[in-house]
Amino acid sequence: MHIEKIDLITVRMPLVHPFTTSFSTQTERYPLLLRVTASIDGRSVIGWGECVALKEPFYSPEYLDGAREALQRFLLPGLFATQAQGLRVTAQSVGAAMRHVVGHRMAKAAVEMAVLDAQLRSAGISFAEHLGVTRTSVPSGVSVGIEDKIPNLLAQVDDYVAQGYVRVKLKIRPGWDVEPVKAVRERFGDIALQVDANAAYRLSDVSTLRRLDPFDLLLIEQPLAEEDLRQHAVLARQIATPICLDESVVSAQSAADAIALGAASVINIKPGRVGGYLEAVRIHDLAVANGVAVWCGGMLETGLGRSANAALAGLPGFTLPGDISASDRFYQRDITEPVVMEDGGVAVPQGPGFGVEPIPELLTEYTVDSVEVTA
Repeated sequence: MHIEKIDLITVRMPLVHPFTTSFSTQTERYPLLLRVTASIDGRSVIGWGECVALKEPFYSPEYLDGAREALQRFLLPGLFATQAQGLRVTAQSVGAAMRHVVGHRMAKAAVEMAVLDAQLRSAGISFAEHLGVTRTSVPSGVSVGIEDKIPNLLAQVDDYVAQGYVRVKLKIRPGWDVEPVKAVRERFGDIALQVDANAAYRLSDVSTLRRLDPFDLLLIEQPLAEEDLRQHAVLARQIATPICLDESVVSAQSAADAIALGAASVINIKPGRVGGYLEAVRIHDLAVANGVAVWCGGMLETGLGRSANAALAGLPGFTLPGDISASDRFYQRDITEPVVMEDGGVAVPQGPGFGVEPIPELLTEYTVDSVEVTA
């Protein structure tokens, strides 16, 4: 593949409802889209990627403006330098071309995603086919943010259950944990239910976290801080609810450490967080080999990332429903043709590449910043 240019396109997308977690409230998203224009065997091809970095560095050290600058100043120049040396650019090689830059996994993942999309589109192969996925749909779960009152939470959950979502995830934080979980369990019975703390607790909060055990949760996601693998292992021995790690797992290596320490019996795989879909597959394979369940998390992606996640979640190790909700869970209008949820599932895209691309009119309407990067 010969890359001619890469456009960095920032879009603004209002949310249909404020989404509150333990670290922030989002009312709109600013996805950073990458459009790769390349030639493969003399044919022109375009590939799309999406950077999942949030506007502020509250979920992870990465954030929108930092990702954009890292791409412009370091990552993409490194990629073009590799190309200038006559080395072939593929989805499998872009990681090595950007390895000299420490961190910035979300930005790197977006580059790999766009190159992979172009590569598969040129070959006429879908991402699902590339992975060997045979499932035509994957179960769809929904993530419900923190509300100001329990009746408001129950109303939201009621709506999502009525729509057919097969699993509900509740965001929690100190002071908003036992009572809302109890209310949802009592109101909706034996629905598949889990909680996500986004690192809001400390090991000293074990007595509170233990009070969640009677509610038969699928898991509690990232209760402690990102770096606290050892403390997660200690906590796992003190509560009955399975512990799932999210922010702590940024690579296959960190996943292996978490498994070896007994810090997690479940892993949430977010491709953007771990550096791309290829690394996500490696974590999946590692987890399967060690008998650890995985599921595919979400970062409020547009239809680009949402569709790619649906294909990834078709791999056999993804035994728990992921955060692969319909587009209208977050957006009144998606940047692509909307991802829909039917009969509790989302279809695995079958078109070339990731199977979707931005609608030109909407891309123009939503764009707030665009930069072209060339050699």
